[in-house]
Amino acid sequence: MDVLAGPQRPDSFSRNAMVACEYLDKKLAGLSPKFACKRGEDDEIKVKYGGTNGEVYGEVLATRLLWALGFGADAMYPVNVVCRGCPRELGGIERPGKEYRFDPAVIERKMRGTEWPSGEDGGWAWDDVLRTEPRAGGAPKAHREALALLAVMIQHTDTKARQQRILCLGGVSESGVCNDPFLMVSDVGLTFGAATFTNTNEASGANLKRWRETPVWKDEPGCVGNLEKSLTGTLHKPVISEAGRRFLADLLTQFSDKQLHDLFDVARVTLRVREPGRALSGFPAIDEWVSAFKAKREEIASKRCA
Repeated sequence: MDVLAGPQRPDSFSRNAMVACEYLDKKLAGLSPKFACKRGEDDEIKVKYGGTNGEVYGEVLATRLLWALGFGADAMYPVNVVCRGCPRELGGIERPGKEYRFDPAVIERKMRGTEWPSGEDGGWAWDDVLRTEPRAGGAPKAHREALALLAVMIQHTDTKARQQRILCLGGVSESGVCNDPFLMVSDVGLTFGAATFTNTNEASGANLKRWRETPVWKDEPGCVGNLEKSLTGTLHKPVISEAGRRFLADLLTQFSDKQLHDLFDVARVTLRVREPGRALSGFPAIDEWVSAFKAKREEIASKRCA
């Protein structure tokens, strides 16, 4: 897997590409800095931006990791965006011709498939998925637990049902049946920090200090994932079996040192201070993030579960 390039699809973007678009006056969900923009007649894009916006870094990290491991994810491309007609108050760098440049920025491309059901009733809760047995159509228990453990490892804090989508890879029938359902985790910007009750951007989004200091496992008997439940979350201290631990450990150990370096390089983590909100903490080297990742991988690989 080419972690640096990411998913290659007809609508992908090369790393740090300069992307021009026309501003769309459209309200987008969520509190982090973002806006809608249009390229040509048929391509509407969502842009997340800002050097102090943890989601700009965390979402690239989490989606590339999920994609490389085979769990499925939206595609996030780190780019520079030149927006024509963007309001001054968005904070871009002003250019001639009523243009504003946004750097760093990321553009989201949704994973292919038909979301089901559509509207506000979509999504899934972690408890439901972890309880679903294979005989009822669910994936093997080890796979589901491995995904939950990965969410713990990256400290995915905002786990409300709408953050997890059901995609019908084979479309939806006329009678409303979802063909080839695929469950995925989406909107993973608040990751690689520490889970917080209110899903705080500074603490939960690409915070090296908090992520490095947060153990993967709870200090109690058995294998209990160390993930505190947020106000809106549905995942809380999942219990992991040996099969689930081993499945994820086997995947994680396949990453080469180059792939790990590329993961943090493409996310531009060197632009994010070690401890957001504390400027004197300084900017980290990529190797610091890689070292933290390896330490967490070793926590998972060296553990033994009942």
